[in-house]
Amino acid sequence: MTDLPPNAQNSENTADEVAQELLRKLRQKQGNWVEWGVAIASLQKAGYNPQEIFEATGFEPIQQNQVIVGAQVYNSLEKAGASSATRSHYATRGSDVLYELRLLTQEERAAAAELTFLHKLDVDEAREVAKAIKEFSYLRTLPEGFSAHPGDAIAYQTWKLARQYTDLQERSRLIAKGLRFAYTPTARKQIEQLLVDFTVVPKRPAPLLPFYRLESDEELPRIVPVVGELPLTPKDLQNVPLVEEIEPFRLVKFAGEQAWVPLPGWQVLLNAEDPVVILANSDRFPNQTQSPPQQVVVVVDRAQRQWNDSSYFVVDNAGELDFQWFETEPELPILGQIIVIIRPKKIFDEEITKDSWQIDE
Repeated sequence: MTDLPPNAQNSENTADEVAQELLRKLRQKQGNWVEWGVAIASLQKAGYNPQEIFEATGFEPIQQNQVIVGAQVYNSLEKAGASSATRSHYATRGSDVLYELRLLTQEERAAAAELTFLHKLDVDEAREVAKAIKEFSYLRTLPEGFSAHPGDAIAYQTWKLARQYTDLQERSRLIAKGLRFAYTPTARKQIEQLLVDFTVVPKRPAPLLPFYRLESDEELPRIVPVVGELPLTPKDLQNVPLVEEIEPFRLVKFAGEQAWVPLPGWQVLLNAEDPVVILANSDRFPNQTQSPPQQVVVVVDRAQRQWNDSSYFVVDNAGELDFQWFETEPELPILGQIIVIIRPKKIFDEEITKDSWQIDE
């Protein structure tokens, strides 16, 4: 075995010492939660998986993700000009609140953080704020009377909802909420108008998301590497790399960092002109609060870039891919249409399914 050069050995020793020091600080809860998030991110980058960090520090994987993402949001607040009072408040608490702002742009995060701090909002209210701001940003033009301020974004959302209710109690609750957040006098005027205008605008339901679930083994083929076409040599056979499948969709990575995922031959996929796959969690989509989040395969046809009100689309939102349905044609560039969202096949007992005689009986 070849010995490592002294410099390489010293570098490895130093990296291990740094990692152990970070683990110790996390174990003893030294520093604030922002520093914890930065430390955990550094450890994961150094090769520690979430389970190893949990066993060494007590930080559960879901908590690790929250403080990592929350710390990223916190660090963007200063860059976007958030007040010192807001930054000071969130330096010691509120990782869960900042986590909910993760899908906003840097400028939107700062404005939303100011709002959540000013109104002392909890995590559920912060989620509503982020959703309202995100949906407001999709509008081609600002609605009459409402500014681009996040307070007006929430006011507009409540104004829009209030107009859909005939129930006076629910309508009054939404009007009060809108007046609480309205930032401009014109936005307040729009909401106050609902106190005398009882016109009801029926809600137009969003289309159903195109979810499918894999139900049989035939729909989940296995990818096998192809050596080539005869004649072949032993070396050709040896050069085929070991295929490691990544569940739940048996994703396979090849040399060159290219990955492929097996998909059924459904007609909607066969008809696609330029399909590509994006991996995501199901809670990334709206109206998915009833079922637990799970990883899904999102198939996008990049050739379909014409807006229609019956489909979900992939758009460029401040340099990041985003999934959204638009009631009216958006300003954001449409990059493709979502044609299928595939959930993994339900497997109740993997060990039993390996024994065909048990299944037959």
